[in-house]
Amino acid sequence: MGLSAASVVRGPGEVVAMTWDVIKMTFTTRFQGREFVEQAWFVTSVTLMPTILVSIPFGAIIALQVGNLTGQLGAQSFAGATAVLATVREAAPIAAALIIAGAAGSAICSDLGARKMREEIDAMEVLGIDPVARLVVPRALATLTVAVLINGIVIAAGIGGGYYFTVIVQGGSAGAFLSSFTALATLPDIYVSMVKAAVFGFLAAIVGAYKGLNAGGGPAGVGRAVNESVILAFMLLFFLNSIITALYFQFVPQAGL
Repeated sequence: MGLSAASVVRGPGEVVAMTWDVIKMTFTTRFQGREFVEQAWFVTSVTLMPTILVSIPFGAIIALQVGNLTGQLGAQSFAGATAVLATVREAAPIAAALIIAGAAGSAICSDLGARKMREEIDAMEVLGIDPVARLVVPRALATLTVAVLINGIVIAAGIGGGYYFTVIVQGGSAGAFLSSFTALATLPDIYVSMVKAAVFGFLAAIVGAYKGLNAGGGPAGVGRAVNESVILAFMLLFFLNSIITALYFQFVPQAGL
């Protein structure tokens, strides 16, 4: 029981410690520009197409569900605004986080896990090179940057999808869509969405890197580490999303008609 409890506490504690080390090394060590660009391009290549394919039906489902609900309540003119606000505040950062954690986070975990199996990490430590500063920091910053860009793509697709399904498919008013959206939406909605995407992308990379650097047991161990990193990242992201959303509604006044 003692060993099990210790392992339960040790895992999250080490993730928090690595997060702090990455934040500190971002400002105290030499910036790995080439590695950052390579990792940003890699993360973009594995997440861009899934983002486009997911964001369109994602926005369509939200627009249809919200449009149907507002129609039943007699508030059809607010369908577009509510659908877009739901996309901007919640759906876009969550979709970006899931894609980043599922594609980029697992790729980072498998890459670092393979390096661990080939003893490249041990060789770097023998040479006096910190693997966290050399490998984890540029990957975390690259994933953060790409997550913000992906969030913008999902927001754009959500707004376009909300307009299409509200105005064209469901026969709503384009003027009511635009006026209600501009009346309800505020710049802090965009800000908190981008902050969420940045935090989610950063932590997804940290979790993937942590699991990869601590993988053991050969190729099967790397596979287990990848599965664990995706599950842990999903749980952490949904938990943080609830906290950030609660703080946002607590401290930021909401606009109204």
